[in-house]
Amino acid sequence: MKRPTIIDIAREVGVSKAAVSYALNGRAGVSAQTRDRILDVAASMGWRASSAARALSNDRAASVGIVLARSPEDLRTEPFFMQIVTGLEQTLSVHGFSVQFALTADTDTELATYRRWWAERRVDGVLATDLRVSDPRPAVLRDLGTPAVFFGTAETMAGIPVMRVDDADVVTSAIEHLTGLGHRRIGHVQGPLDLRHTVRRGEVLQLIARESPGLTVTHAPGDYTEEGGVRATRRLLAARNPPTAIIYDNDVMAVAAVVHAAELGVRVPEELSVLAWDDSMLCRVVRPAVSAFAHNIVADAATAARMLLELIETGVADDAALTPRRLVPRASTATAPTRRRST
Repeated sequence: MKRPTIIDIAREVGVSKAAVSYALNGRAGVSAQTRDRILDVAASMGWRASSAARALSNDRAASVGIVLARSPEDLRTEPFFMQIVTGLEQTLSVHGFSVQFALTADTDTELATYRRWWAERRVDGVLATDLRVSDPRPAVLRDLGTPAVFFGTAETMAGIPVMRVDDADVVTSAIEHLTGLGHRRIGHVQGPLDLRHTVRRGEVLQLIARESPGLTVTHAPGDYTEEGGVRATRRLLAARNPPTAIIYDNDVMAVAAVVHAAELGVRVPEELSVLAWDDSMLCRVVRPAVSAFAHNIVADAATAARMLLELIETGVADDAALTPRRLVPRASTATAPTRRRST
């Protein structure tokens, strides 16, 4: 007779594989009633824990790692990553896990950090974000055998669960909002060009422009910082036919454009509408307040944490989707000017 597995028990009880693992290993994370039900079903199915599995469980670090190849300036000004850490910590702490955080200067150092953590048994798994063009990290993590979840990718990944995102829907919504206000010349201040989602957003914007007569989209690379956002905005506004609206790939660059509008020689929103990809407190407190796409990053990070725990406990976890982004129109987007702004 086939030896029952955690997956068999989870299917019979109607709970997740991680919940079964918590119950069988006497760990927090499930209610007393659910634990009793799982134990009863496991006993009736003749389940027995293997000695190897018990040894692995006892040897755990009870820690999950996240490495960011970003500058300290990015973390100082951008709320996105602190919300991710908050969602991770809130969920992992309930299960007795902590978050180990590292900031690195480049991809090579990030890879070295993963190798060191895994060799020293510092972490039981990692959350990775910012999938790059020709990214070496998935292959390295698979080779190491490190349980990993990738946060915010448009495609599935062999052997690694992902938190999927559909940038196409958000790009379409942004364009519909701006063209509905009469804008036909739209700028796009991008994030770093080595990031996969930056490339995809640009591709979708150009596809929409090609299919929309009279609509033009012009790109300028940024770096997610205040200074980078201002430089890219100045470059777009210096064109012979400057955009009347600009989409920014993060909140910091969008808010920077509003704050520095006077020195850029433009009024927001009378001459230039500003729309941010990510909503944050920065978008809400600046004046005029910035139109942006709101989404629950803390809840998404909590989902990623649960996926990681399930992957660590059972060896498998299903993909999940990021919470949908919702456009929040504010004072920074308005009807396109009827006269062309002089440059």
